[in-house]
Amino acid sequence: MSDDLFKDYKPEILEYDAEIDGMTEFELRDNRLETKENLLEKIRKAKANAKGNQTTFRQNIRTENEKK
Repeated sequence: MSDDLFKDYKPEILEYDAEIDGMTEFELRDNRLETKENLLEKIRKAKANAKGNQTTFRQNIRTENEKK
């Protein structure tokens, strides 16, 4: 039965078109992610510059149940 369905079938060659296939959506997404990454890097650098070379050290939290 399946042989009868496909006996006259001839595959059609399709050409890729970025506008029809939606490639521009992926490009927009990639551009937005790249912009976000650049902005986050700028924020990290600004925070590091604002902090300077200050290093903070925390002491261990003492508890009453510590073994001596």
